[in-house]
Amino acid sequence: MKNTLLIISWTLLLLVGCQPKVKQAQVECSACQHSTHVVDTFLHVPPFNPYALGEEPIFDIVTTKGTIRVKLYKETPLHRDNFARLVAGRFYGGILFDRVIDGFMMQFGDPWTKDPCRTIDEYGWGDQGFWIPAEFVDRLRHKRGALAAAREGDDVNPEKMSSSSQFYLVQNEEECKRLDGNYTVFGETIDGFDVIDAIAKVPRGAKKLDMPNEPVKIETIKLVDDGKGK
Repeated sequence: MKNTLLIISWTLLLLVGCQPKVKQAQVECSACQHSTHVVDTFLHVPPFNPYALGEEPIFDIVTTKGTIRVKLYKETPLHRDNFARLVAGRFYGGILFDRVIDGFMMQFGDPWTKDPCRTIDEYGWGDQGFWIPAEFVDRLRHKRGALAAAREGDDVNPEKMSSSSQFYLVQNEEECKRLDGNYTVFGETIDGFDVIDAIAKVPRGAKKLDMPNEPVKIETIKLVDDGKGK
């Protein structure tokens, strides 16, 4: 009986003694898990209900270079609603502009750019793990300040479906008009064109082609008008 109790005692001691090491290992590993970013509405109360907005909501994209105000289009509801859902889930806070081409456009929305376990070479490949069907509307063109969805190339994406989180802002309409009918335009800039130009002019290419040398970051994106009208 004593031997049995002794064995049980040692077993319990080993189990208890191992617990802190297991927990420590789990913490160390969880810091660098390569997983798709999960919109954190489960962790925080969302600032608004993304499913209760009007047809053309307005958002402020607050960056380290200033604020760009954009209006989303009613003709592209899939892209509009996806963008609103991400904003409500605080998805974009801390994400970098990872591709900036002066005289063309600037791209953002890759969650890997704020993942400490991802390398700069991996920037530009992250999203939510799914694509959004294209929503081409003839009148919605790549004008200056247009907000459009990035996507994979035609060789792997012949239906021209959009990334679920990566978008770009047009700086030069003339250079971007060739993208009409190939990339979904779902919004437009209504204020902050000077910020677009400021971002376009930042030095870049030291770390990676077209990537700003110093981080240009989205601090937050805020709903400023629900689009329902008065």
